Amino acid sequence: MIHTNLVGNRQLQRLGFHSFATLLITLLVSAPGVAEQTEVNKWHYTLEKPADGWQQPDFDASSWKQGPGGFGTRGTPGARVGTHWKTNDIWLRTTFDIDSMPTNPGLQIHHDEDAQVYINGVKVVTMKGFTSDYQVVSIDPQYRETLKPGRNVMAVHCSQTTGGQYIDVIFVDADNPPPLPTAPPFLSELITKWGSELTAENAWTEYPRPQMARSNWTNLNGNWDYAVTADKQVDVPASWDGQILVPFCLESKLGGVQQMLGADQALWYHRRFKTALNPGQRTLLNFEAVDYQCEVFVNGTSVGQHQGGNTPFSFDVTDALTSGDNELVVRVEDDTEAWQLRGKQVVNAGGIFYTQVSGIWQTVWLETVQSNHLTDLEIRTDADAGTITVQSQIANPVDGGSIQLVVKDGDTQIASVSGTTEQVSVTLDSPKLWSPDSPHLYELEISLLGPSGQTVDQVHSYAGIRSVGKTRDADGHWRMTLNGEIIFHWGPLDQGWWPDGLLTPPSDEAMLFDIEWLKSAGFNMIRKHIKVEPRRYYYHCDRLGMMVWQDQVSGGRNPKWTHLAADPNDAEWPDDQHQQFMTEFEWMVDELENHPSIVVWVPFNEAWGQHRTMEVGKWSVQRDPSRLINIASGGNFWPVGDIVDQHSYPDPSFPFDANRYQDFIKVVGEFGGHGYPVQGHLWDADRDNWGYGGLPKTKQEYRDRYIKSLEVLNGLRKQGIAGGVYTQTTDVEGEINGLMTYDRKVIKIPAEELKQLHQQLFTKP
Repeated sequence: MIHTNLVGNRQLQRLGFHSFATLLITLLVSAPGVAEQTEVNKWHYTLEKPADGWQQPDFDASSWKQGPGGFGTRGTPGARVGTHWKTNDIWLRTTFDIDSMPTNPGLQIHHDEDAQVYINGVKVVTMKGFTSDYQVVSIDPQYRETLKPGRNVMAVHCSQTTGGQYIDVIFVDADNPPPLPTAPPFLSELITKWGSELTAENAWTEYPRPQMARSNWTNLNGNWDYAVTADKQVDVPASWDGQILVPFCLESKLGGVQQMLGADQALWYHRRFKTALNPGQRTLLNFEAVDYQCEVFVNGTSVGQHQGGNTPFSFDVTDALTSGDNELVVRVEDDTEAWQLRGKQVVNAGGIFYTQVSGIWQTVWLETVQSNHLTDLEIRTDADAGTITVQSQIANPVDGGSIQLVVKDGDTQIASVSGTTEQVSVTLDSPKLWSPDSPHLYELEISLLGPSGQTVDQVHSYAGIRSVGKTRDADGHWRMTLNGEIIFHWGPLDQGWWPDGLLTPPSDEAMLFDIEWLKSAGFNMIRKHIKVEPRRYYYHCDRLGMMVWQDQVSGGRNPKWTHLAADPNDAEWPDDQHQQFMTEFEWMVDELENHPSIVVWVPFNEAWGQHRTMEVGKWSVQRDPSRLINIASGGNFWPVGDIVDQHSYPDPSFPFDANRYQDFIKVVGEFGGHGYPVQGHLWDADRDNWGYGGLPKTKQEYRDRYIKSLEVLNGLRKQGIAGGVYTQTTDVEGEINGLMTYDRKVIKIPAEELKQLHQQLFTKP
């Protein structure tokens, strides 16, 4: 998505505007003599002038609101906002403990135009003007007697007159101030209906790998112990901070913690599980996704490490197990804004970037297999020949073994073939082809047979027979095809974010709701934006008939954004970081390539992390010639792959150039973004919620804007545009440009009305 230029007043002040400042007050300190606290303090606060004596220790502030520090507006330099504040004044109160008195007690403070800090009723510091970062100030010796061992009361008043604001005050040893505490995520009250029904017992209980399913598995989702330590700590914590609901991340509401993980911290998980050991069998521990680097221990033994936050991985943990009770520990590090691939995650969420996600964020599960077992399947189909080909990977293969493939159409077996090699193929007479209008799937049963023909391992899968291609129409424009027929790709930009689970949908049912609604609204495609979904997502798209453009997750260094100019730029990436990018790209393709719904790969978006474009594009074309390659959606276009993609807000457009783009399919990969706020369903009602082109004054104006953009797209279609992507499915945090609200409770334009409006895109140009 195109990043709007949302700048704070302190940045504007450099251009002659008045300043604004911020107030973030947290008491997470580790200086000698100061009691360490493991989470950001809750504050009592009021925006109305309180009664006299509000700063005194015995004042009753129980009627004030409560919220985590800091208080202010996001986007302020140095800000770590926990609670939004944008009025002229704020009054706050909290408590902190002193175990023993520091020699030089002080405050670490980041303040607005005028701030007074009281401790135990005595004004100890008055700050004038504003700062753009934290400063350490000593408490004057004449006021130090107000401090006392044990519990102390801090009260703060802060004023500002223009723009946003922010303040943070931390009691410290001024000679040895600790590192700043990790800022909290924004604590929104928004929750989906599925999130409100979530329990530890019903958290993602569905089998997570539909294209290679076994019956013998154990779900490890539920309440785990967790702890956050310094990243230097490599020993398992002696005690745990509490419980977290797996598979929801540390920062999410549904995880039950809502704490940010700092780049200098490690997140630890702990639980116990029971298993039986049987001779000749292996136990595999599967993680659907962990963000970002992790090491896994079973009964104190390291069983493996993994780097990459978006795709599944597995460890054979058999040799570390004992029969009966076992202990599982996972250690995670997540430096969100380093080189790692992170997508839309940032430390300070705002604009088009969202709350960071750390740790386990998809299902964790066990399965038991024979030593000789199937480890992976590659399923290829040929619509013209009517073939289904299965390439199997096998652990510990034995001489004389074979593969048997059984194909079913519903309950009817229609083909069976065996082979002594790892590849088997069947040819079907008059095959039923997969398409959005008829998403036919054939069920597959793949068996690994021993030398005497006995079944050693068996998995269930499916295949959709279809072909993806391109052709020129009668006017010479390149069009996308499905099964040899021209098809206009029409879908939403779909972030896949949730107000309660963040990257993790609250349930399989919730995830399915989005796809079904989009299908009913007349879309035939989804652009899955900068995120890899749980594998069940693509299974639902397969069976419902929804085409998918799948983005690679972005990260790293960006080049100058040159859009579709003739002189594109690439960022300079070190070899090791490029190799990690390519490794994670290969993992994504390898994991998802069997899904018939996926028809386009999108390696880059809007120049985010775009580098070595020709090399990445040529690799993509060679790696999967069965799909189209959109090398850089809205980004710096290089002549590789199949598609050239323009982003244009709010109305679609395209810089037609007969020479530069004559060999490429032309699409508008993002447009629209029309915002409409629905009160009571906003992530944060106090922030500057926004949409492209400004906000409409009425719902009718919102609808009219949507219709206008649709009509412009249809006009472009007649000029050669082969696909369009509307921004977007739902509101996401401060973006209110969804077709439904972030909590999925309010539909802004009914699905049946949208479907009728969309019909113009599927009539003959």
